[in-house]
Amino acid sequence: MAAKVGLFPSSSLTTSPHAIAAAPTNAPRPRGARGLASPGRSAAAMDAFHVSSQAAEPLLRTTGAAAAAAAAATATSNPRLRVRTHAQGGEAPSSGGAGDGAAGKEFSWSSIILPFLFPALGGLLFGYDIGATSGACISLQSAELSGTTWFSLSSIQLGLVASGSLYGALGGSLLAYRVADFLGRRIELVTAAALYISGALVTGFAPDFVLLIIGRLLYGIGIGLAMHGAPLYIAETSPSRIRGTLISLKELFIVLGILTGYLVGSLEIDVVGGWRYMFGFGAPLAVIMAIGMWNLPPSPRWLLLRAVQGKASVEDNKKKAIQALRSLRGRFRSDRVLADEIDDTLLSIKAAYAEQESEGNIWKMFEGASLKALIIGGGLVLFQQITGQPSVLYYATSILQTAGFAAASDAAKVSILIGLFKLLMTGVAVFKVDDLGRRPLLIGGIGGIAVSLFLLAAYYKILNSFPFVAVGALLLYVGSYQVSFGPISWLMVSEIFPLRTRGRGISLAVLTNFGSNALVTFAFSPLQEFLGPANIFLLFGAISLLSLVFVILKVPETKGLTLEEIESKLLK
Repeated sequence: MAAKVGLFPSSSLTTSPHAIAAAPTNAPRPRGARGLASPGRSAAAMDAFHVSSQAAEPLLRTTGAAAAAAAAATATSNPRLRVRTHAQGGEAPSSGGAGDGAAGKEFSWSSIILPFLFPALGGLLFGYDIGATSGACISLQSAELSGTTWFSLSSIQLGLVASGSLYGALGGSLLAYRVADFLGRRIELVTAAALYISGALVTGFAPDFVLLIIGRLLYGIGIGLAMHGAPLYIAETSPSRIRGTLISLKELFIVLGILTGYLVGSLEIDVVGGWRYMFGFGAPLAVIMAIGMWNLPPSPRWLLLRAVQGKASVEDNKKKAIQALRSLRGRFRSDRVLADEIDDTLLSIKAAYAEQESEGNIWKMFEGASLKALIIGGGLVLFQQITGQPSVLYYATSILQTAGFAAASDAAKVSILIGLFKLLMTGVAVFKVDDLGRRPLLIGGIGGIAVSLFLLAAYYKILNSFPFVAVGALLLYVGSYQVSFGPISWLMVSEIFPLRTRGRGISLAVLTNFGSNALVTFAFSPLQEFLGPANIFLLFGAISLLSLVFVILKVPETKGLTLEEIESKLLK
């Protein structure tokens, strides 16, 4: 998900300087009247780890009903007697997170909350930047509200402020490709939080335009690392039967961050120097993320993978993995059961690793299963960006004005309402993705996107006397996007890549997302002038139909499958 700066939620880090410049602002309000700090002060500072598929295996070779019952009872009472790994030929219900399977599928919800919450804060801070930047750009360029002598920004400078985090995210994606597998998911997210903190503080305290842009770039690098590390860590530490829900819930946090950014912006928009608070408010949230991630354990699966790669001692990392697994799953399992699960997972990783010929370098991404995964994951995040999200929300102001929402205060209120609607529809996807599956949500959502785009084209061509058509199409687009491309693209990206190239594959997918976002950013204004709104929506409607065909033909269903099953059954 990416972001558009404006009065309305979006998924592209684009902005319209002209639209921002035209937005009216209220009279300045003294900060002291509200009893808060002065403008110069800042606020206080997808892998999935799993045991291999397993099945009940009666070890007593007896015959008759009584013997079968005895075997079943024995298996139930002793987990070691009822599991075996794929290497031993076992079959089982799917499992995903560490410890999800060998001794049953029990897990403690209380032990899942924190390993999800703190990585998800990385997504919330990404979304917050989306929402806050819209109001910050309005405040920053106002002679009355900016509180600076350099408020008269050119369209290029304003575009750099709005899109600076996008360019930083591109750099962060490249950085993640090189160092993420070395650092591990936990340290990658701690680093992302540190960059969030430094970027927010530098931006909030910036005495001039140059330092403002430096702060935006630092924050953007944090976005690039967080959007790579968060889905991986969540997937590694979540049971497979709720893996889709938790990774999709991260998208809900992004939307919640957008809404928070809009709310903070609406509170600070008429305060002198309010843009400093809008940008700086991210720092205390990032501090919470940093402390939380620092106190979480490393991924057990990453520890075992490093041992298999020969980068660490097998015995030492097995011990660390057991400790991490105990922390992640709670203490209701015995050390022996945890050790068995780690042994099973280690065998699974060794088997998958042995099937791949060499280290996952850049060229291996374009061969065999890795290439198929890259086409699926990269295709989804590419279509996510080029199916018109920036364009639809760029025209949201004019669409709503025709329906009677003309004043700036009305627009601000409507932007919050649209944010709440996005939150609601994302919640639908989050809580249905593991029931309905990935493909039905994608197909239905993209179909809705195409219908909404063609309705908008018809509105600008022949139905302009029926504004309710445009408003309905706008809401249909927002809702359809939030149940399909919004959460499902990142979920699929975290699941689809093979073991050895998973970290680098997700890095390339994130890079594709932000790169296509930048392309849309630069191409939109010329297309707008050359084609006009009706033809733009026809173009994006056609692209949406193409993306629908792509999903139907290329994107598999991964619901309920372990990562190894996805690799062996869907990619081979």
